[in-house]
Amino acid sequence: MTAGFAVVSATVLQGQVEVVRTAAENPIIGLFGSALGTFLTTLVVGAIMIALAPDYTKDKMNTVSAEPLGSCLYGLVYLFLVGLVTAVLVFSIVGIVVAIPFVMAAILVWAVGSAIAFLTISERLLGDENGWLTPLLLASGMAGGLTLTGIGSIVSLCVGAVGFGAILRDWIR
Repeated sequence: MTAGFAVVSATVLQGQVEVVRTAAENPIIGLFGSALGTFLTTLVVGAIMIALAPDYTKDKMNTVSAEPLGSCLYGLVYLFLVGLVTAVLVFSIVGIVVAIPFVMAAILVWAVGSAIAFLTISERLLGDENGWLTPLLLASGMAGGLTLTGIGSIVSLCVGAVGFGAILRDWIR
């Protein structure tokens, strides 16, 4: 039983190593994989936000529209603080137990904020009369498309920082 499990495990691991090696050898695979991941993350998180908290989503979209520069600055400062707090917790060794959930929560808030910021941009481009589906698909397409280019990743970082800052500004106040 154990020998059979070891053979199956080795075969599965060998397949995973082969996939990782293929992505490392061909950067195009990694690039399109990142773009697809960003597209799907924005699509899923945006759909969940629209379905579960449409009023909150609309309120944060209004915050992003009204105060984009302030939200971006707050988002960048909070992102720096998240990195700093994480580094301090990891270096303390004991704080690793706290650092892992802290980083996971920060990633979740970043994903929500980024989806809200991209939804805001797409809604301003398309208007309100189309419902939520078209702006959500455009927002996801913009997020995924920006990941494909080098400068687009910087733009995507700034857009995500605006949403991140808009969410955390209200939580901190």
